Amino acid sequence: MSKRSLDVPAIAMLVLLCASWGAQQVSVKIALPAFPPLLQMGIRSAGAGLLLLVYCVLTGRGKLLARDGSLWLGIFSALLFAGEFVLIYVGLQWTDASRTSLFLYTAPFFVALGATWLLPAERLRWPQWMGLFLSFCGTAIVMGVPRAATSPYALWGDLMMIAAAMLWAATTLAIKASSLATVAPEKVLLYHHGVSAIVGLGAAAVAGESMGAVAFAPAMAMAYQTVWIAAITFLLWLRLLAAYPASTLQAGTSMSPLFGVAFAALILREPIGPLFLLAVALVVAGLVLVNHRR
Repeated sequence: MSKRSLDVPAIAMLVLLCASWGAQQVSVKIALPAFPPLLQMGIRSAGAGLLLLVYCVLTGRGKLLARDGSLWLGIFSALLFAGEFVLIYVGLQWTDASRTSLFLYTAPFFVALGATWLLPAERLRWPQWMGLFLSFCGTAIVMGVPRAATSPYALWGDLMMIAAAMLWAATTLAIKASSLATVAPEKVLLYHHGVSAIVGLGAAAVAGESMGAVAFAPAMAMAYQTVWIAAITFLLWLRLLAAYPASTLQAGTSMSPLFGVAFAALILREPIGPLFLLAVALVVAGLVLVNHRR
């Protein structure tokens, strides 16, 4: 059963995840010269799935052979997961890494709305909605931090990120509001990576994508995505999701755009403005309210 609010270990874990995911869009951009988007997605998921399978076999975790009736629900949530990353990897060709972070992390609003009907025990009360609104204001301010769109296809890239945010929210709700909530997180993640690998590699073959010359930086970016992001942080996220309210957890991911903008400025030299600190203050204040329970 989910706890009603986040405790200190959960908050610390969420900060770590948000910092990691904030750098994810930057790593995708770095890897693009050698790994085209769909191929990059397929390789990452295949590699992470293999690592996770080895981990389950060696530790006995995941209950992979248990007949728990999770197959079709697992495939459904995996299709949502795969669709999200198709949109992210393709859209990143057309929009900046910092803009990607901002639009992708509108997901908390979609989760909060969906939870109103699908997760009545986790409905946000008005102080928590106010907190979500404050975080939104912080995100809106941060939207002025990245540079203006420079690509003629930037609008399409931004729309893809918003659609990806909706699919991320749908994946969260599909897990939390169904029997998947009681299935081992390792098994759920194996569904996700298995389907995502098939979709990514298949779409890459259809699109005629092929690897370019692999330099050190793209190789390290792919290793970071595969081992740390896809295999480790996604598993940690599913474990948190099994123990804490979906709306509160997803609201916590509003920290990721802040890390995304910071990493984009630090690594990709994308400009950052003076309102960034105000945005940080608003997001943090909003999250305190969202996590507050009477």
